[in-house]
Amino acid sequence: MKRHNQILASILVIQIVLGVVVFWPKSAATGGEPLFPDLEAGDIVSLTITDADGNGIALAQLPSPEVGRGAGGEGRGDWVLPDADDYPAKADKITPLLEKIAGLTTGRLVTRTDASHKRLQVAPDDFASRIKFETADGTKHALYLGSSPSYGATHFRLDGQSETYLTSDVSTWDANTSAASWIDTSYVSLDKERLTRVTLENGNGTFVFTRDDAGEWTLAGLEAGEELASGKVTTLVNRATSVTLLRPLGTEEDAAYGLDDPLATVTLEIDDETVTLQVGAQDADDRSYIVKSSASPYYVRVAEHNVKPLVGNRRDDFLELPSTPTPEPTPTSAGDTNTEE
Repeated sequence: MKRHNQILASILVIQIVLGVVVFWPKSAATGGEPLFPDLEAGDIVSLTITDADGNGIALAQLPSPEVGRGAGGEGRGDWVLPDADDYPAKADKITPLLEKIAGLTTGRLVTRTDASHKRLQVAPDDFASRIKFETADGTKHALYLGSSPSYGATHFRLDGQSETYLTSDVSTWDANTSAASWIDTSYVSLDKERLTRVTLENGNGTFVFTRDDAGEWTLAGLEAGEELASGKVTTLVNRATSVTLLRPLGTEEDAAYGLDDPLATVTLEIDDETVTLQVGAQDADDRSYIVKSSASPYYVRVAEHNVKPLVGNRRDDFLELPSTPTPEPTPTSAGDTNTEE
């Protein structure tokens, strides 16, 4: 009986091994050809990423004004967001994705049938991510990133081909459609220690804060008995001198931005420099605000929490609340009783 069980166990192991060999996609160790022969990351000069919800982001590399864009990659300039009037993008965030695209291989074949494209989410009308890119010589490609059958593995397919492959080198996380993933999100960054005066104008009034030689803030018009809430002033200063954007909109003003009659205007005086920050209309969906800094040519969207104190604070919000005295206990005589007749 023991011998019989050993034979059955051996057969089971062999079946498992055969199943892995037959049904597991071809391993990268078997080689495979480059999906894009002769393509290098530096050859790609533009790309557009679209996700399953229809959100998209376009990135492009400007030609050098001195040389122009050449087929061999000469004359490359900075990366930008062309849909936001060439807002600067960061090459060190873009290059890793380009390298992953250029390094894709056909080593792990999953299917050769078009009927499987929807199931694997690599179809033209059903995909997890689509990356369209163009090289310096004008060649255009479209790459579909699909479902993930296991951790760290993603299906992908080149448009115009039936074959779908598996890769662990690139995923939909690498193909983010958020502008913040590709740019420096710092829109305003001022040295708050150099601030000498801050003026806030909003629907609740005008508030002027001045810092003395000791570094303490005061509020113009502070009355006798009123005490400034230093923590609230610090929050105001922090928000106004460090603004992080969600996405840039461009350099052209739009009446819909609401900056003809801004919800808030902050004037920051730093030594001999003055920077003005205007807060415009709020988006009903994501609750973000339009913001424009005099130090930048770009209009941007900023998260609600970043500018809410600028828009909503009132004079009382900058003052310490008067302390409420603790009521003294009512004295009770020794002969008092609380009995009923």
